[in-house]
Amino acid sequence: MRVGIDTSPLIQTRAGTARHVRGLVAALRGRRELDLELLTFGGTGRASSIVRDALWYPHGLPRSASSLDVLHCTTFRGPRRPRVPTVLTVHDLALVRTPGAFPFWHRLYGRAGLRTVLREADAIVAVSEFTRQEVVDLVGIPAERIRVVPNGVDEVFSPDGPRADGEYVLAVATLEPRKNLARAVDAARRAGAELRVVGARGWGGVDVPGWVGELTDGDLAAAYRGARCLVYPSLYEGFGLPVLEAMACGTPVVTSRGTAMEEVAGGAAVLVDPLDPGAIAAGIAEAESRRDELVRLGSARAAELTWERAADAVEALWRELA
Repeated sequence: MRVGIDTSPLIQTRAGTARHVRGLVAALRGRRELDLELLTFGGTGRASSIVRDALWYPHGLPRSASSLDVLHCTTFRGPRRPRVPTVLTVHDLALVRTPGAFPFWHRLYGRAGLRTVLREADAIVAVSEFTRQEVVDLVGIPAERIRVVPNGVDEVFSPDGPRADGEYVLAVATLEPRKNLARAVDAARRAGAELRVVGARGWGGVDVPGWVGELTDGDLAAAYRGARCLVYPSLYEGFGLPVLEAMACGTPVVTSRGTAMEEVAGGAAVLVDPLDPGAIAAGIAEAESRRDELVRLGSARAAELTWERAADAVEALWRELA
């Protein structure tokens, strides 16, 4: 079976979608009777992004994939009239749920193309039950067309290895409004803790004290291991990979109640109201008091979610469609 995989997120970001592509492709490589063709276009700049969305996805990608058995687009960007059976992965629908948090071009694409592309796909992969329900509610896709395939965690994120120095609470997030970093800063202050924020500069004018920028995966794993806990009070995510990465590193997690992160944590995190800095601060104290219990529960939960398991589910879906 010949399958084309859109790997464009690898040149656009180092965030969750790129981790998803890297992890899935690595787990699928070398499988018996499976020939992968990696498809991408353009570079990292805004002009490339516009050309990719406006021309390559609707026109160039379908031509490149016309001789394949299946095409898998690893975000909700894809051809509007697929020529072969097509799968789309949806990580979240923040572009529809909170369009004001995104630059103009992304909002325009969300209005013009997202719903059409999703409705034309033969199947959709959602990275969580939360995201599947978002696709049903916001796009009107029947639930039976959506397969839930949770992300895995990269091997670098483990309890074994160097630890960053210091006594600190860690936040891992792109600097953008929905990550709720201002309340995380307030909560850490109330808890009497130093907050270190790791992540790329995003949009929306977000700037916080304690921001250290992006780190390599090895340094990020060391930052997880050395932290008193991870604070991840995001207002909206489709999955929340830092929750899983922190648990895999043996770090207690404080995250938002009633979200995809609660689903990912699977009972192994302290859940708080993300709109209440006092509740987040209390969550930090609880995570420290329950550290041994949360490390044990988190390690067990992280072991359940692997890229091999995700690859098995995706390959099974491809063979159903081919």
